Amino acid sequence: MADARLPSRISSPGRRGQRALEFLFLVPAVAYLVLFFGYPVVKNVVMGFQEYTTKTFYTGEAPWVGLANYSAVIGSSVFDRAVLNTALFTVGSIAGQFVLGLAVALYFRRRFPLSGVLRSLLLLPWLVPIIVSSAIWRWILDQDNGALNRVLESLPGVDARPGWLSSTSLALIAVIVVNIWIGIPFNATILHGGLQDIPPDLYEAAALDGARGWKAFRYITWPLLRPVVNVVLLLGLVYTIKVVDLILGLTRGGPANSTQTIATQSYHLSFAEFDFGQGAALGNILIVVSMVFAFLYLRANRRTA
Repeated sequence: MADARLPSRISSPGRRGQRALEFLFLVPAVAYLVLFFGYPVVKNVVMGFQEYTTKTFYTGEAPWVGLANYSAVIGSSVFDRAVLNTALFTVGSIAGQFVLGLAVALYFRRRFPLSGVLRSLLLLPWLVPIIVSSAIWRWILDQDNGALNRVLESLPGVDARPGWLSSTSLALIAVIVVNIWIGIPFNATILHGGLQDIPPDLYEAAALDGARGWKAFRYITWPLLRPVVNVVLLLGLVYTIKVVDLILGLTRGGPANSTQTIATQSYHLSFAEFDFGQGAALGNILIVVSMVFAFLYLRANRRTA
């Protein structure tokens, strides 16, 4: 019996050493997450309850104001419009990106000449920096000298020059369209990868039973693709709801706050009015909204799974 227990006693120090080594490998990753993710989030939460302005950087004093910042931003005249714009921008962008991205992914599932090259070119809108994309689209959508209006003027019977970025009724639609253009490559790439994991044998067996086209998509493609769809939609929600650079590059939240969202209003309060407390309060509201929707979405998908 003593001999049988001897190997475990000898190997236990080795196991402890291996666990210590694994812990040491985790330390840099944990330190990075705490320093660059944990600390900024905690600091932003604390700032939301303080009167944090440019004066604070010199005096080091940030008086505690409780819920005053939240009361101020929620009671402002811009908040209701920003909430509505955020909802419309997020839903419109995610729906457009997903539907068009899925259509592109299904199209490129077929093999044809230069399909690989075209898939690579499809990634360009996603790889180009957002500020560059917004500058290009700002020129395309310019009311007086934009490429789009020049094309429209060349068509017979068209004399109008729509103010795509200067009209309160068109600006938000234009921003949504541009964001859809940027997000299609991401959706198409992830969904295409999910489609590649579906065995072709399933489609061949379904075809023998007469399930082709829409029926094959409904009963084979969509059920097997749902885990990937969940990831794409969740990532799209988290990314879209916090978009700032694209809107600032195109409209700066105007005209007349018609494209102002919670994220851009938070940026404006922090870096235009230098009221970092109210800007942090709006940022915290945005974080809570994102977490709530993500939780509800994941819970709904678990129930239907």
